[in-house]
Amino acid sequence: MKKFTTYNSDKKIRRILRTVPVLATAGILSVALTGCSSSNEEVQRYSWPLATASPKDTVTQIFAEKFAEEVSDLSNGKMKIQVYANSTLGGDRDLLETCADGDIPFVVQNTAPQVSFMSDLAVFDLPCVFDSLDDCRKKIDDPQFNSLISDVYTEGGYHLLGMADQGFRVMSTNKPVNSLADFKGQKIRTMENSYHLAFWKALGANPTPMSFSEVYIGLQQHTIDAQENPYEVIVSNNLYEQQDYVVETNHLPHLISLIVNDDFFKDLPEDEQEIMTEAAQLATEYAREQSDARIADKVAVIEDSGTQIIKLSDETRKEIREASQGVYDSIREKINPDIYNSYMEGIEQ
Repeated sequence: MKKFTTYNSDKKIRRILRTVPVLATAGILSVALTGCSSSNEEVQRYSWPLATASPKDTVTQIFAEKFAEEVSDLSNGKMKIQVYANSTLGGDRDLLETCADGDIPFVVQNTAPQVSFMSDLAVFDLPCVFDSLDDCRKKIDDPQFNSLISDVYTEGGYHLLGMADQGFRVMSTNKPVNSLADFKGQKIRTMENSYHLAFWKALGANPTPMSFSEVYIGLQQHTIDAQENPYEVIVSNNLYEQQDYVVETNHLPHLISLIVNDDFFKDLPEDEQEIMTEAAQLATEYAREQSDARIADKVAVIEDSGTQIIKLSDETRKEIREASQGVYDSIREKINPDIYNSYMEGIEQ
């Protein structure tokens, strides 16, 4: 694996510049030239890039910006990170590849696209595991489980610094859903993820993979009946305008990981590793707080529009869980059993 050196590396910054679009190059170059070495002490001559594929006004961006801010504050301004949002440096897959190569040291993104790189992360595709975000966060922070997941990232060439979330994924639709039978036949847009498709099929729905850019028009033209996303995505993209109901299926947590190239992190001095670890912890806590506040705001926007929010009964959630046991079996067969057992520990099965 390529090494990403920490300081004074003109060769390395040139390699970064070759990996990104022309429009981004000017931005990186401007921060690359802000530092200089006036003594024998090594100084950071450019800001390390942190990339996301998410728009700026999202929890993903909040998470990334808070981490960069805390790193700067904790290092008294000696360590600098520049955040590039909205796929400026590439889409999700591009960012994972360039992070593994060491060309872009930091990435913040949803765990879903990472499953094709690290199959054990499919544990987060197990549906309807948690009844609350607090329960989900306690599991993510559990030392045993966190250690197992951190090992998965390390084996993939990354170091996991933190994991926040954007709340649960929920369903929006033009047909009311109050029971398991109400899912039957609904044509719902999903991500291109085999476990997600299997889940909706198990409920009797008709899942349809579709580019996200086509979802609003698809709902408007009724080529699809429904879609599923976190509240923030539903509101920021005005999807609720084309839907009569939002159903709190809460079928999956929308988890967001903050990762860094593992070789890059190991090459840092111990005090800088500690700064990044502390900064990530502070940023994770802040991102979760912001996520909760923003969900409440988005719910208010949806309700004010006249779109009805449906909360499923405990009985219906139990029926959904039972109907999706085949998804559990499929994931359990393909991931590390220690990870599966740790994630499901304490969960009624």
